[in-house]
Amino acid sequence: MDYLVHAIFSFISTACFGVIFNAPIKAIPYCGFVGSIGWMIYYTLMQYDVSEVQSTFLGAFVVAIVAQIFARKFKSPMIVFNVSGIIPLVPGGLAYNTMRSIVELEYINGIEYGLRAFMISGAIAMGLVFAEVIVQLFFRLLNNGRTSMQSYARAKRQKIK
Repeated sequence: MDYLVHAIFSFISTACFGVIFNAPIKAIPYCGFVGSIGWMIYYTLMQYDVSEVQSTFLGAFVVAIVAQIFARKFKSPMIVFNVSGIIPLVPGGLAYNTMRSIVELEYINGIEYGLRAFMISGAIAMGLVFAEVIVQLFFRLLNNGRTSMQSYARAKRQKIK
């Protein structure tokens, strides 16, 4: 039941951010789905005591992969799905606690919160970049294989003539 609640609320919140970021109307449910998938990866890994940085990295990685798939399917920019998809993973509460601690002159707590927020933000960026690179390499290998097969068939036809 807990997973269902998290899935529903992450879907709703991500879809609402899709509206705020002016995503196309037809893409909004898919934006919600992307964010829900990313959050469920993060939440599940956190339940198994994986660190929040690693969980965030894998959540962002999956968000970028699914966003890439939807972008190709709907022939729209990947950023439409990526931006709203990473919203549940963004460490806004930690950033707030960082500033609050610094204002209250609790510098040690502020540094701790700030470093955690920085590490999580970096994990989001790395997850998005790594997924993009892997997808690009995959399609390059796929296209090279297709190109070599076409050139092989072309050479075989010329040999027959």
